[in-house]
Amino acid sequence: MKRILLILWITTGLTNLSYAQNADTLVYAVGKITSAETKEPVEAVISYQSLPYGGVVGTLRGSSYRFPLFDKERYSITVEAPGYEPSKYMLDPSEANAERLVLQDIELGLPKGAVDVAHETHTEGKVLVLKELIFEQGRAKISANSYAELDKVVLMINQNPKMIIQLEGHTDTRGDPRANLKLSESRVNAVKDYLVSKKIPKSRVKTKAYGGTAPISNENTEEAHRLNRRVELRILKN
Repeated sequence: MKRILLILWITTGLTNLSYAQNADTLVYAVGKITSAETKEPVEAVISYQSLPYGGVVGTLRGSSYRFPLFDKERYSITVEAPGYEPSKYMLDPSEANAERLVLQDIELGLPKGAVDVAHETHTEGKVLVLKELIFEQGRAKISANSYAELDKVVLMINQNPKMIIQLEGHTDTRGDPRANLKLSESRVNAVKDYLVSKKIPKSRVKTKAYGGTAPISNENTEEAHRLNRRVELRILKN
């Protein structure tokens, strides 16, 4: 019995020693995942595999990563996050620093189609005027020429899974105030219906109608009345 225990102790001791020696010589890949636009951390899926045959593979989740580069092999790494272009890198253990770390921070950029709305995507409290949103005179029917701008709103919301917006309707100051309030309410509801038809959840789109009570200009000119007739988009949460 003592002999068996002695053999087990020797075997275990050698295994632990071998592991400690390997751990002392391991090189690790380390980095952070951030947005190229805002420099904020981004929760992503990080996939890696050894080259050239993928003998070692792994997947991590988070806004940072750390994994060992076994056998001094090069590794490929792919980083993916909703609303961002995927990013790919190659990590070479020969580039490790004195602490045996290969440092590679990764910035994720927006898809090319989202470049023109990039400044809007992460700004809680921002109010945007939908300048290209056109309705028929005195009605809540959206002109087909407005769809391109509304599709940008759909893109912005899809790129920001936590975003909640509020559509705020305004008319000019002329006419019956009660009729103006009802018209502005009908128009923001029409915009919400369009967004919902594009698979945006109703819970992420709030509405509020002001009628003619919050004009941009109080001048009695056609230009002033045109500016006052508008739908604004307020980012409530992001």
